[in-house]
Amino acid sequence: MMKPYFPLKKYDPPPLHITVKRRVRFEEADPLGIVWHGRYSSYFEDARGAMGEKYGIGYLDFYRNSVVAPIRILHIDYHLPLRFYEDFTIEGILHWSEAARINFEYIIRNSEGGISTTGYTVQVMLDKDDNLLLVPPPFYREFCERWKEGAFE
Repeated sequence: MMKPYFPLKKYDPPPLHITVKRRVRFEEADPLGIVWHGRYSSYFEDARGAMGEKYGIGYLDFYRNSVVAPIRILHIDYHLPLRFYEDFTIEGILHWSEAARINFEYIIRNSEGGISTTGYTVQVMLDKDDNLLLVPPPFYREFCERWKEGAFE
């Protein structure tokens, strides 16, 4: 078992999960038919976007609330390559944080279920003037309250 990127704390609600199914497209592979390493961050974004849409914390939700959440940290561990036309899944795992930040973990599995790539991103929250928020904005706090109450189990 791999060491978790974001260890669970005793009183935190369980992480939220989403799985996105994809197939490697021609443009994502190099001349050898292997997915170029720079593509994996966009696969991570597929999971982040799906999670945001599912729970009302997507890009447009932040925008409507005058908040942006740029990625501050991106970490990728490569295990097995994906290949052209291979089906794969991207599991996105949202971890709890009391701070105005978003901790996402990712597990990409190849067509045989083997772990291809893992990684994580940390996003911070800024107001419309690019000032760092120290506490989550109201709409995100409401999401966190529902999460903590078990509304998403």
